Amino acid sequence: MKSLQSYLDSNKDRFVQELFELLRIPSVSADSAYSKDVFKTADFVADSLKTAGCDAVEVCQTKGFPIIYGEKLIDPKLPTILVYGHYDVQPADPIELWDAPAFEPIIKKTDLHPEGAIFARGACDDKGQMYMHVKALEFMTSTDQLPCNVKFMIEGEEEVGSDNLAEFVKNNTTKLKNDVILISDTGMIAKDTPSITTGLRGLSYVEVEVTGPNRDLHSGIYGGAVANPINVLAKMIASLHDENNHITIPGFYF
Repeated sequence: MKSLQSYLDSNKDRFVQELFELLRIPSVSADSAYSKDVFKTADFVADSLKTAGCDAVEVCQTKGFPIIYGEKLIDPKLPTILVYGHYDVQPADPIELWDAPAFEPIIKKTDLHPEGAIFARGACDDKGQMYMHVKALEFMTSTDQLPCNVKFMIEGEEEVGSDNLAEFVKNNTTKLKNDVILISDTGMIAKDTPSITTGLRGLSYVEVEVTGPNRDLHSGIYGGAVANPINVLAKMIASLHDENNHITIPGFYF
């Protein structure tokens, strides 16, 4: 059985160069000027999954940027892990704060990284983490050590709200069926402290419009009888949590 460390030692230079190639593509989903680059990155991820050993890889078109699906199924009786990640990145602005071009990866030593670390846009959010899982699959398939079924769902719109992800998941429940979802797009407590995030909070965007009188009302005549919209809105916001800081929205905890 070939050890992981020996495999890493033998392929480290190749892994780094492949990651650098991925990091050089400016897959900025928030800027339409980079649309071609985002699609190019999608194809790169798909090819990487094929090379890593996936038996089936699909570039799934959406109303926005593609979602890459890949799978390596070895036994239906074994558990299935679904790996989630994203290949799009945030804009590099402000450019003047970069020591080197944001899409020209370099390895640099710092006080925090005395052994050196890769610096580039997307190196840690989320191309680096996502590619780590791809290379882990490559190791396990090439050495015949894959212990379970593996699926990948890598999207290209995480940095702009994942607008098309929900519809994709809803329409592909059978394809995405799994026992465990693995996400490497969170954080670590510290560089020397391995961290596992077991739960994440989502976001809910709500617009509330409160209307009131179209002119100032005399407080001596109308005060207390006509509600002030500011007070109404303040009460609405305050009512979202109880005295124990629990969210009071019906159905929130389901």
